Amino acid sequence: MTAVITSNEKIREIEQLLYQEAACLDRPDLDAWINLYTEDGTYWMPAIPDQEDPHTHISLFYDDRVLMEVRRRNFVHPAAASKDYDVRASHIISNVQVRELDEKSGDCTVTSNFHCFLYYRDKQTPYAGKYTHELVRDGDRYKIRSKRVDIINCDATLNTIIIYI
Repeated sequence: MTAVITSNEKIREIEQLLYQEAACLDRPDLDAWINLYTEDGTYWMPAIPDQEDPHTHISLFYDDRVLMEVRRRNFVHPAAASKDYDVRASHIISNVQVRELDEKSGDCTVTSNFHCFLYYRDKQTPYAGKYTHELVRDGDRYKIRSKRVDIINCDATLNTIIIYI
């Protein structure tokens, strides 16, 4: 059963999770960021507009928890190439909307718009698009089961994306 969330408190809780995730990526603190995800969590960035799934077409990213851990470890490793330059980001999230809600479990699908400016190797790169988060209740809080990142120029030539957006 799906329903619309009308509770301002519940909507605020969901927004705070999205803002917390953005803050982790802005620092960047991938240790805290990965803990926002479930053990079966995924991060997906399609390579074409309206891509239906990550299995029938190549993606810019399609990471399960194992790959997310590998990227996290590589990113924080003292000898990582990413340590040669500052990595800074600024995320702005807006238009947060709960699209689906399971009243019994509290699980929901949330969409939002984003702008992200990434500074790396003395270059600032803007990204913009739409997030789709699938959130699940984990005790008294939400965790991210999946995040889909649809950047508006996904099919363009892109610079190296050094960190999750």
